Amino acid sequence: MTPRPRPLKPAGPGIRAVAEGLAPAGTLASVQAVWDQVAGEAVAAQARPTGEAGGVLTVTCSSAVWAQELELMSASLTERLNAALGEDRIASLRCQSVPARRWSEGDL
Repeated sequence: MTPRPRPLKPAGPGIRAVAEGLAPAGTLASVQAVWDQVAGEAVAAQARPTGEAGGVLTVTCSSAVWAQELELMSASLTERLNAALGEDRIASLRCQSVPARRWSEGDL
């Protein structure tokens, strides 16, 4: 007589645990984990945290207009980020835009 197969277990919790163990530790990784929630859908679609050093969070934006807008929102964003992180890890934002695309004769 062959033994009965064991019932299958959901893989989601195990995969989630492995993924969390692979995530790099540090302020930038922590900010990236809460960015969408803190920044909101519209901002998160146009800007991403890309670096952190000494409490200064670098946010790369899709355009100069978005970088300027985030500069204006920086005090509020910093406060909300620190609240989501549970401690004051971000002192300020440095907002930059991606470089403009260069045109070449082949593009015309």
